[in-house]
Order: sequence, then C-alpha cells, then structure tokens
Amino acid sequence: MIELENISFDHCLKCTVCTVYCPVAKATPLFPGPKQSGPDAERLRIKNPELVDDSLKYCSNCKRCETACPSDVRIADIIQAAKWTYWRRRTRPRDFLLAHTDLMGFWGTALAGLVNRAAGAGVVRYLLDIFVKIPKERPFPKYSTSTFKRWFRDHGPDPSVHPDQAVYFHGCYVNYQNPGLGRDVVDVLAALGVGVRITNEKCCGVPLIANGYLDRARKHARHNIEGLARAADQAGGPIVTASSTCAYALMYEYPGILRQDNRAIADRIQYLTRFLAPRLADRPDVLKTPVPLKVAYHAPCHLARMGGVVDTVEVLRRIPGLDPRLLHSECCGISGTYGFKKELYPIAQDVGADLKEKILAVKPDLVVTDCETCAWQIEFLTGLRVVHPVTLLAWSVRGGASSPV
Repeated sequence: MIELENISFDHCLKCTVCTVYCPVAKATPLFPGPKQSGPDAERLRIKNPELVDDSLKYCSNCKRCETACPSDVRIADIIQAAKWTYWRRRTRPRDFLLAHTDLMGFWGTALAGLVNRAAGAGVVRYLLDIFVKIPKERPFPKYSTSTFKRWFRDHGPDPSVHPDQAVYFHGCYVNYQNPGLGRDVVDVLAALGVGVRITNEKCCGVPLIANGYLDRARKHARHNIEGLARAADQAGGPIVTASSTCAYALMYEYPGILRQDNRAIADRIQYLTRFLAPRLADRPDVLKTPVPLKVAYHAPCHLARMGGVVDTVEVLRRIPGLDPRLLHSECCGISGTYGFKKELYPIAQDVGADLKEKILAVKPDLVVTDCETCAWQIEFLTGLRVVHPVTLLAWSVRGGASSPV
C-alpha cells in the first residue's frame, strides 16, 4: 500500500548520482545501488511484496545517497523501511545485543573489568565469531567503570550559575564508554557561559532501527521527545548533542522512518559545533592555550547529511596552534553496527580502505571526527588516536591542564 507521506520515490529522476556516491555499491556487486534497491524496487514492492530481495541487507544507511540526490528523495529511508516491512529475515542474538545499547551499557559498566577483559580475549572473540557471527577481527570499544550520568549527578556544575542554559543529549557512547567527552562538553559550554542540564534519556534509537527493532525505537523516540521538550522548556535554551548520529536521529529519523511527531523539539536541536561556532567567534578569549598539533579531520556521513561539516571546520580553525587537514573522505565503512556483522565486515573494511590511505598520507598527530563509530573504525584501520573536536577545544579552554595526546 502506498503511504502518501512517503512517496518521495516518485521524484526520482533516475540520474543514478546516488549510486555513484554509494560506498557500498563501489565495494561489492551484491548491492545494486540505492536507486535500484530504493525508488526503482519500491514501485514493484508496493504491487507485490514478494519481490523483495536480500540485497536490501547490504545498505549501510550512511545517507550519502540522500546527500547527493538532486531531488531530495529519501532513498535510505525507503530502503530501511522496505527492509523491515517486507524482508523475511532471521532473528539473531547478535542483532539483539548490538541493538540494545542501554541494556549492554548497563551491564558493561557494572562489570567493566570483566567485560573488557573477556571482549579482548582471543578465545572469546573466536567463539563470538562462530556462534554469534561477530567477526573475531573486530575489536570492541571498552566500557567505562562508571557512567556520565553518575558523574553529572555527583559532580556536574549547577547550571543556574550561568547566564544561559542548554539541554545536553549525551548519548550511549558518552554515558557508557567515554564519560570524559561528556565532561569536555560541559567544560567548554561553561567557559562560554552556558550551563548544562541532562535528562533521563534513552538510546537515540539508531542501533534499534539498524537491526529491525522499530517498535522499541519508537518507544525510545517518544520518551526522548517528551523528556527533552520538558527540559528545554525549563532551561529556556536549545538541545545540543556532540554525536552527529544522535543529532540526525532526533531531527530526522524520528519524523522519518519512525513516524514520530518531534515538533516539540525539532527547532531546538543543534549539533554542538553549530551551537559553538558563533559563540567562539564572539569569545575567542576562552581558547587560552595553543594546541600545536597536525590533525586529519574526517567528516561523518550523517553530519554531512545535516550540512553541519562547515561548523566543525570553523570551530577547528579557531583553535590556536592547530593545523587541521580536511580530508576529501567518504564513508569510513563501519556505519554503526554494520561493521560488527560477520557477513558485512569485509564490505565495511573495503569501504574504509580509501579513508585509511588518505589519513596515513597526511601523517597526522591525531585524527578528528564527530562520530563515535567512525572513531572506532579509524583507530582500527590506522592505529592512530581519534578524538572529538570538543576534546581539542576543552584542552585549549582548560589552559592545557590535560592533553589529548
């Protein structure tokens, strides 16, 4: 049945520019490309759902096709919706584990020492490869021994001491694996006179969408919309996030593939560097210490889809002493949980090979990116340390009290 709110496939010009820009179509002949799997096939699937095929599973949902499309066709959304509406797939324990980041994060932080050692053990990774279909070559990000929420509850500064306030959607990665990045965000905002509030948020829902748990993702979306709207009303300020994927989900995945009304928060959400750029222009004095490093910057696909790369570039250029090298890079390949699946892992690595070459050619001290999963992939591919742009800002704001290298 045709849904009138999602007939953007009818705007497709058949120019195939989406296929030209698709990193997966370049890496494997198993995926015919966004145009064929998206708008072209959707016309047939509407008439006969039995015409769905397994090629849908190879789409990584990186959104590069939508960024390139001259007609603003929601190609990736069409493919994702078709994947979980028509395709008969096997339910794997692996997909459940990868999708439910709050559940895994709760136990991962509670048992961090044990979980991190087990995840790094060769025999465990070998068994996961055989029985769970998570490739033994893929390292797992380590869990923190405590959460960002706990730190903020016990040590977070009082937002009322600042003239302005913002609501910070920190996301699962900061909460369970990198609370230090959350503290960097709080410190940088405080230096600019912005106090921080947080909510009892749930995962943004992207891992759930990627693994077919759309009903659970919708519940998360409704919970987050209600909590963020209420907190933003109290703060009288915007909602910011330092995760490009979380920002994209809050703004576009909620009303798009999840069909959730996010109007209560949509106009208040800003990716963090967009929020920071004009304030740093007005307050260059907060950047106290030069950061004398050569860094390679990789722009994540979802940030490019939102048009936010220019803001991050502007922020990096304002850091004194920093030598940012902007890569003409495409997708890193990991695409969230995509690169953690055995059958898709070789494709993820092939997609990331070009980025690896571009980074190593620069010979940087550090790599910078806005996306946590891009960071995991780049560290794995290159062996170089990867940091968020805000970490470099925080180093300069703190007067060099802590170094990113």
